[in-house]
Amino acid sequence: MRKIINQPEDFVDEVLDGIYHAHAERLRPVDPAGRAMARTDAPHDGRVSIVTGGGSGHLPLFLGYVGRGLCSAAAIGNVFSSPSVSQVYQAARETEGGAGVLFLYGNYGGDIYNFDLAGDLLEAEGVATRTVIGNDDILSAPEEQKDRRRGIAGLVLAYKTAGAAAESGASLEEVARVAQKAVDNSRTMGVGLAPTILPAAGEPTFTLDDGDMEIGVGIHGEQGTHRGPLESADAITDRFLSELGGELTLEQGVPVAVLVNGLGATPLEELYLIYRRVAQILDDRGVQVSHRFVGNYVTSLEMAGASVTLLPLDEELDALLAAPADSPFYKSGSSGPVAWQRQPQNEATALRDVTQTGVPSELRSLLLAVMPRMTQHQEELRDLDAVIGDGDLGITIASGAQAVVHAMEALPEDASDRDVLIVAAQTFAEANPSTFAALTGAGALAAAETLRGRRITGAGRLVLRAFADRVAERGGARRGDKTLLDVLIPLLDEESDAPVTQLAWRAQELLVESDAWENRRGRAAWQGSRTQGHRDPGSAAAVHFLRELAAVKGDRA
Repeated sequence: MRKIINQPEDFVDEVLDGIYHAHAERLRPVDPAGRAMARTDAPHDGRVSIVTGGGSGHLPLFLGYVGRGLCSAAAIGNVFSSPSVSQVYQAARETEGGAGVLFLYGNYGGDIYNFDLAGDLLEAEGVATRTVIGNDDILSAPEEQKDRRRGIAGLVLAYKTAGAAAESGASLEEVARVAQKAVDNSRTMGVGLAPTILPAAGEPTFTLDDGDMEIGVGIHGEQGTHRGPLESADAITDRFLSELGGELTLEQGVPVAVLVNGLGATPLEELYLIYRRVAQILDDRGVQVSHRFVGNYVTSLEMAGASVTLLPLDEELDALLAAPADSPFYKSGSSGPVAWQRQPQNEATALRDVTQTGVPSELRSLLLAVMPRMTQHQEELRDLDAVIGDGDLGITIASGAQAVVHAMEALPEDASDRDVLIVAAQTFAEANPSTFAALTGAGALAAAETLRGRRITGAGRLVLRAFADRVAERGGARRGDKTLLDVLIPLLDEESDAPVTQLAWRAQELLVESDAWENRRGRAAWQGSRTQGHRDPGSAAAVHFLRELAAVKGDRA
């Protein structure tokens, strides 16, 4: 178990200590143990109190939605466990302002029993209560058994709408009606990619084989409805929209709120991939997305996965979602029209006019033959770079090689070698912008100037010298720093008419020799002596290029 914790049994209370200290101006404990949390400005005379709660481990669910325009208080249990009756009661008692209490929480047995008992206690004291239970998880039970479904990310939209109604001074009956409307019309579907680990147990809540996913997994690790190989972001999202669309009216002109939620360990980039596909599908159907929420709204500690929630809107719900809301955790959604559309990218060759010589370019022909061969080294270069760098060199080489091939195909066969190298340099640098791509592009542009008025044949030494000098100038590296310069500069000492095959084997020898060195430039230099014994990925890429070039020229001979 790898967690930044102290003693597992102290986990929840110490988390709450941190929250109370960090957000003392907005949140306060209302019971001795700190397990009942309230807004610092509650109670409000004549305003409905909204109380939620449930197990810890789902931040920002429950206590994260205590704030203006949201909930008044929350009761917090142990990880994935219900709060106690007294904690729920205290949360409600300390925030009730004479207009009654709405209990709004998810459909889990322990929560229901304890909230109902707290409601009994309040009713005995003359405090009016109502209860609305979230049940938006469509794969946890069939539609005809909706009352058995789990409440997950759809609760966030219920908090938002009910909270806005309460903030406006609506009665308890009205606030409960709004919450129920949001719950009745919300639908959610999710996917799990990796389990959570409970601090007290130290064991995963479920297991998945490498490369598998579980559709419909619950936020406590409950079993889903389908387990199989991990699919693409678009394929997963298509599953979501197909199932959700079976229970909701998603027709032209219908406004909806969309919530794409991360379960704790999923990067935001992946959530935006899902939202992109949701937006495409809904736009194709003519469905208007009026409110957009993307982020971690309901999590399960470090579980990897995501969910999509859809809520068709009427004028009332639309206005309530647009009302102001604030808490230390709540992230407001976006609204309004989307005007941006991606435009096709121009080929690099379109950025410049090229000189045509009337003679086929040998350099263009070589690049068309060599660059496709570079893609076979993607995984090796990725793995080398992951050890001492950031792991992006494989995709830099592969995407750059593919882009150069497309650019070469777009050039006339008799483009000058100088223009061929300029286009190749720019295209490679732009395909997957990175340090390596920028330095390589700069070096190739400098080398291209040596070809002004001449062809590549017989100019290899000039090209290599110009390339190495520019890379050294821009990157600040010298021989001995364990960079690609260490496998290129010594080649200038070889015989002037040495064949490429000889240069490639010499470069390979230099590469092996440099493995024992310490990287002194770039991101790898931060690791110091730990890079000794690890191959420099940029140097390896340069050697691969020379060896592939030798193979191509050998094939031609």
